[in-house]
Amino acid sequence: MHSKKGKANNSNKLWYIIPALLLLALAVFLFINYSESFTFEKVKNGFNQEFLIFLAIGVFAQLVDGTLGMGYGATSTTFLLSFGVHPATSSMAVHVAEMFTTGASAISHYKFKNINKKLVLNLIVPGIAGAIIGAYLLADVIDGEAIKPFIAIYMIILAATIIIKGLKKNIKKKKSKNLGMLAGFGGFMDSIGGGGWGPIVTSTLMGRGRDPRYTIGSVNTAEFAISFASGITFVLFEGISGWRVIAGLVIGGIIAAPVGAYFLNKIPRKPATILVGLLLIILSVRTLIRLL
Repeated sequence: MHSKKGKANNSNKLWYIIPALLLLALAVFLFINYSESFTFEKVKNGFNQEFLIFLAIGVFAQLVDGTLGMGYGATSTTFLLSFGVHPATSSMAVHVAEMFTTGASAISHYKFKNINKKLVLNLIVPGIAGAIIGAYLLADVIDGEAIKPFIAIYMIILAATIIIKGLKKNIKKKKSKNLGMLAGFGGFMDSIGGGGWGPIVTSTLMGRGRDPRYTIGSVNTAEFAISFASGITFVLFEGISGWRVIAGLVIGGIIAAPVGAYFLNKIPRKPATILVGLLLIILSVRTLIRLL
């Protein structure tokens, strides 16, 4: 009896320890390899009005992602570009920042009991594989902008289905088949398109009638592993620049992560499902308009 309880407690601790250790290792790696960017004078001069803007963007983007299960990349990238951040710097900053913010989000969702452990474990491995392949191809082979219209069209169709189901009183839950293929595709498209893990995986699972609370919490938790794999690949191939943008997004995201996880507990099923569908349509239409 005590042995089983001890094993369960050790297992529970791993959900905190693993993300914390990975984030610590990443922070040390970045500091060692980019220490010239962290001199006292540069850090002092970096905390200015622009940094506060990046911080606010990080808070807002993480609140959207934490409560609705998607939209961090799209939200933060849109705001960064509107404030004049170069597209290449914006993309790199978002991917690196997500390594930290999704870690904080995963710990927060676990703390507030928003996750289904079995679902998380089923999504992680294929999601990581897809993310690494996508990041590698984007660095050397594929133009990520070229495939965005196809993702946007898919999202609009999927979002319409989700809203219709959200308006129904009773949603019949369907068995979640091919989770590995879904996670692999979501991880691949997230790396290729600069976002898409949440919209693709969360939306598909909710479209099958899964509970929004556990779907969002589980997909966000699995996203930490996917973002970490994708971010490391981008760091190795492209390097890092624009640390103020990254720092603002990271600190803002970490502040907002537990807030988003807390509010997820308070959102009833129907409004959450409809909100996710509307967010998908807005983001997808915006993407199509920008590409016209």
